[in-house]
Amino acid sequence: MRLRLPEERPTEPPTGYKIAHPVLSHDGTRAGFTGVSLGGALPYGVLDEARCVYGRRHRSPHRRCDCGFHCVHESAVAEAMLCTAEHRAAVLLEVSVLGAYIRFERGFRYARQRVRGATVGPCDCGAVAAALADAGWGRPGWRVLTAACAGCVRGRTSLSLASFARLAGEGLRVRAATGPVAVTGSLGVSELVAEAALLQARLDWFQSQLTRLQEPGTQG
Repeated sequence: MRLRLPEERPTEPPTGYKIAHPVLSHDGTRAGFTGVSLGGALPYGVLDEARCVYGRRHRSPHRRCDCGFHCVHESAVAEAMLCTAEHRAAVLLEVSVLGAYIRFERGFRYARQRVRGATVGPCDCGAVAAALADAGWGRPGWRVLTAACAGCVRGRTSLSLASFARLAGEGLRVRAATGPVAVTGSLGVSELVAEAALLQARLDWFQSQLTRLQEPGTQG
């Protein structure tokens, strides 16, 4: 006799939590996320469908494979993963579990997801993040981004939190760890302040570079 797992038919999509790295396409036209473990080689959008990382043709999640999106039930469990050295630069995601899923004691493995919100930690210097800037590494065709304050962005490729949310689309909400960043059709006061600080930091950096180049004896 073959035992079958009990079926669930929730009235609303279950909510889950996970960590990931924000990414920006090499041409700057798309934004998304990439996982920190098994699926790290396959960046995904805010609304996306899982694909088997082993290249098999079955649908995810397959019972005899470990493919599919993964998340945990509790935000505190996902936040605890951010304490490890290799995950310090990741962000916390809140997701809606869509399509078929397999429930485990601590989380889900599932077919589709919508990323509803992303919480960005502090900059490496300890200041509140104002932007997501080039982390110096990535995947083929994608730059991985990391939290940065206005003073640490300098000349790196970067997006403000609100700009990243708009580029990612699908109503994504992005917030710094100390407060929300609302993403609407027009920017509010907090978003404008963050944008202005980011622009000022870039102008200060460019001015310092121009000053250095104008000094006597400076080459090209």
